[in-house]
Amino acid sequence: MSAIEQSVEVKVPVRTAYDQWTQFKSFPRMMKPVLRVDQVGPAMTRWKVRVGLFPQEFMAEIVEQRPDSLIAWRDAERHPRHWGEVYFRAAGPDRAVIEVHLHIEPHGLLDRLPGSANRVSQAVREALDNFKEVIEGLGAANGAWRGSIHHGRVTPSEPNPPRSRVPKWPVG
Repeated sequence: MSAIEQSVEVKVPVRTAYDQWTQFKSFPRMMKPVLRVDQVGPAMTRWKVRVGLFPQEFMAEIVEQRPDSLIAWRDAERHPRHWGEVYFRAAGPDRAVIEVHLHIEPHGLLDRLPGSANRVSQAVREALDNFKEVIEGLGAANGAWRGSIHHGRVTPSEPNPPRSRVPKWPVG
């Protein structure tokens, strides 16, 4: 098994980084190895990626998701070939650290070739660097999913509470 850990600090609040990360369909624009992501359901996604010479497709199940904190997934195959976690933490009022932990079980000849884990690690590094460039350029997320997932069970996000109108100066 290969374990890959990469992180990046971004100059946006943790909520902004997390909210953008939940927009899986935008990954192909930000992450070169990702060719397509389809959201099949709140906890299920279909991915097409290219790491190395050949594109690969797989289903991924989100097993844990806590807003502004964690997204954990696993390959939805009978014998998972990969699983991982993405952690989000504040590094200041307008800074966040995104940390990716990826675990891969070699499967087939290509996964066992020398340098296979290094190619995947480099792809993760490039994806994080591209994400940083995009989110810092945007300055704001272009969408969000604020629900939670625990052991694969989805809890929808609460609707935003109405904002009270507080005057900026005493009324008098």
